[in-house]
Amino acid sequence: MATTGATAAADDSGKIGLVPATLMVAGNMMGSGVFMLPANLSAIGSIALIGWLLTVVGAVALALVFAKLSAIDPAAGGPYAFARKAYGDYMGYQTNLIYWLANVVGNVALAVAGLGYLSHFFPALKVPIVMAFGSIAIIWFFAYANILGPKVVGRLQSFTTVFALVPIFGMALFGWFWFKPEIFSSAWNVSGQSSPNAVMATLTFTLWAFIGVESASVSAGVVANPSRNVPIATVGGVVLASVAYVLSSSVIMGMIPNKELIASSAPFADAARLALGDFAGSTVALCAAVGCLGSLAGWTLLVGQSAKAAADDGLFPGIFAKVNKRGVPSLGLVIVAVIMSVQVLATMSPTASEQFGKIASIAVIMTLLPYIYSCIAIKVLGYGKMPHGQYTFFVAAGLAGAIYCMIALVGSDGEQTRWSLIFVIATIVFYSASITRKRDLDEKHIHPGGKAPIWVRYLALGVTIVALVVMFWLSVGRHDDLDLRSREQAPAEAGEAAQQMAPSGVQ
Repeated sequence: MATTGATAAADDSGKIGLVPATLMVAGNMMGSGVFMLPANLSAIGSIALIGWLLTVVGAVALALVFAKLSAIDPAAGGPYAFARKAYGDYMGYQTNLIYWLANVVGNVALAVAGLGYLSHFFPALKVPIVMAFGSIAIIWFFAYANILGPKVVGRLQSFTTVFALVPIFGMALFGWFWFKPEIFSSAWNVSGQSSPNAVMATLTFTLWAFIGVESASVSAGVVANPSRNVPIATVGGVVLASVAYVLSSSVIMGMIPNKELIASSAPFADAARLALGDFAGSTVALCAAVGCLGSLAGWTLLVGQSAKAAADDGLFPGIFAKVNKRGVPSLGLVIVAVIMSVQVLATMSPTASEQFGKIASIAVIMTLLPYIYSCIAIKVLGYGKMPHGQYTFFVAAGLAGAIYCMIALVGSDGEQTRWSLIFVIATIVFYSASITRKRDLDEKHIHPGGKAPIWVRYLALGVTIVALVVMFWLSVGRHDDLDLRSREQAPAEAGEAAQQMAPSGVQ
């Protein structure tokens, strides 16, 4: 028994424990959504409180499903692993491709949001090309951090999540001293829609806030004692985020008049500034930026683990299964970083909020389908593995979660939903390549994966440094073709620069 315990301890060395896993779930959810949502929801009104409560029910149902699925089978891969075991290889392949791509898209939104908050301190980041190279530097930095190992990421995100929690829970607990019921009630429903339609309109926004509920199950391969820690971390992270969302969002809607809140680009910072002055506002803006960027660390880990799990099964290109000496799929992370860098340049917009909006809504729509598959998979995978009463409860929770996801899908942007579903149908064509690879693995007894080259680590660090240098050069130098100027301008030059830059903001 002592030998077994020692072996288990050795196997868990370098993995993250319960508290970091819980903070990873909460941090992945609270990365950027919570800091932007009060302003987004204010366009509908404080009736969003009802939307929040409905979404909390849906999110808890999802958390229960993912927690139980992880306890039944703590294999890495999350929604991909559950869909494959419940419905077969094709559904597993489809789920992984959609989920992986949705997370790659969503990660760019996190980088953009984090730097958007930092533009409060560094105005040069408001220039699209400077913001783009800053985002690329951040993306490659967190790819490098993940290559160093999951324990580094766990510590990093635990640190940054604490930064995010300070203003969120500070506002949720102490903001009520400045809460005015008349401000909250006067903006109950400003959408011009009926109350049921207004509540429906809030669901897409509030669901974005809970994207990440499955984080611990996806990364089960790097969590110590996953059969125990993953379920606890999943439910604990959702509860932590739910309390923060409902209280902080509601109190801000009762502090800042609706018209001002709609126009706010940093509602938490504006509320802190209203209550305690400019220094508090700046402090909250800094915490928001750190929280956003720290969330990106956890999501990068999740993307790498999801692709590796599918590659190990022969349902994704083999390069994603190659790992370094720490067991990290470093080559896959580099490929993801390249794709994200291209996406940053392709979606450059005049403002960070506009670029964030383009990216985030697509990511939400594409994540809904894997969630629905997982909710129904509990009925397949849980059969015979738990008492009848418990089985009935979790099947009901899965059904509730699936219904919520369907309602949110109906309320999503029609054009984006159409193209997303076209992509889903197209996955059957892409699957043909995976069939060939899986046959080769089975018939030729090829072992997937292998060792990733050591230079990958230095490539990630090198690109990070180059992107930072380019960003710095663009932000402080003079480059006529890009129509950029130094940060400090003489008064006479400021007007001329504004005239020159105005046309470049028109797309």
